[in-house]
Amino acid sequence: MNDELILVDLEDNEIGHGEKLWVHENDRLHRAFSVFMIDGDKMLLQRRNVNKYHSGGLWANACCSHPRVGEELEEAVKRRLLEEIGVCSACEEMFHFVYRSVYENGLTEYEYDHVFLCHYSGAVNPSKEEIDEISWVNITELKGDIIKNPQNYASWFLIALPRLLELIGS
Repeated sequence: MNDELILVDLEDNEIGHGEKLWVHENDRLHRAFSVFMIDGDKMLLQRRNVNKYHSGGLWANACCSHPRVGEELEEAVKRRLLEEIGVCSACEEMFHFVYRSVYENGLTEYEYDHVFLCHYSGAVNPSKEEIDEISWVNITELKGDIIKNPQNYASWFLIALPRLLELIGS
């Protein structure tokens, strides 16, 4: 966790940067992105590695991360898609939102999250350091499971998914 994260204001203007752990310990708003991957009526989900610094073992979208200082957002998305799931695919930014989640270990995720959508069908090669499991899930079944079992999903995923599905008409 020695990456430098980009600190931002509520309009996503860069106001500084800070070491990743420090940012999460000190509840600082920072730039992030979430990538959703769809193939027809299915969405790729990842179950985060149980040893992640927060939300370990929870299901989330295909890829989520932070751009590096000096890195364009679109380049960061391409880099992390390749690093996390072994995929190189074109993505489109759909919307952004701000959320804040406090975790039992004292860390806080306070993010200005840019949400991207990729349409992709093909093989994936998940990073074992990042991901314990992947699954292509029927979107209708996913919506039902989220209602019954929200505790199984990462906080940002529960916020972003309904808005994304509304935008794509699913």
